[in-house]
Amino acid sequence: MTMKMTLQQFQKCVSLIHRLCCNYDDGNCIALNDGEPCRCIQEISEYSIYCNYFTRAVLPANKKLYAEIIKYSKSQRKR
Repeated sequence: MTMKMTLQQFQKCVSLIHRLCCNYDDGNCIALNDGEPCRCIQEISEYSIYCNYFTRAVLPANKKLYAEIIKYSKSQRKR
């Protein structure tokens, strides 16, 4: 299930990434680095959440935002 988010939720997620993601390194994702720097996919994905690590380890740190995104995602699937 791909979770959807609003622009405001995305901006809060970027803040979480910068503060809490242990794979984040100045715009790049250490986990995706295979010898070449790779952009953090979640930092540039404005309307959906694609990073499993972010979903499982970073986003739950903000329970209110996590709940808002789940609620919004469910409402978008009904359309």
